[in-house]
Amino acid sequence: MAEDELSLVFAALADPTRRAILERLADGDATVQQLAEPFAMSQQAVSKHLKVLERARLISRSRSAQARPCTLDGEHLDAAVSWIERHRQVWADRHDRLEAHIERLRSTGRTP
Repeated sequence: MAEDELSLVFAALADPTRRAILERLADGDATVQQLAEPFAMSQQAVSKHLKVLERARLISRSRSAQARPCTLDGEHLDAAVSWIERHRQVWADRHDRLEAHIERLRSTGRTP
């Protein structure tokens, strides 16, 4: 996944309303009206959130008669999770090395 695509995913996930929409879509497809129900906002406001999610390629929309159901597209979400997991291991290793270094300093009487 290109770095700019990853930025779009993280920007989309930064908003709690969009995260709630993704959680709802994890249960199955839904229309804008269905997605707007739990929120104190207009369908137009929800549509703007959906456009952000669609631009980040976290959802897709199809046409079924008059409705345009939204579907969760987990591929880019999986790529973001993979990026986090790779970096989490690096950060954990660095933390472990720092902890070992501090312990060596303490054992020699040179506390940081």
